[in-house]
Amino acid sequence: MDSSCEFVLFISILACTIAKDKTQKEIEILAAFFTQLGDTLASISILNNPEK
Repeated sequence: MDSSCEFVLFISILACTIAKDKTQKEIEILAAFFTQLGDTLASISILNNPEK
């Protein structure tokens, strides 16, 4: 298995582990949190490297 597939598998397992025993509302809040975190990190990365 190549590293990109391993990464996808890892993320899927992590998501399932985090979601275990959580309510639907808690999962929705976590999803929004991690989406915003990822978007903010992407924005910071772009702003720190504008010439790329």
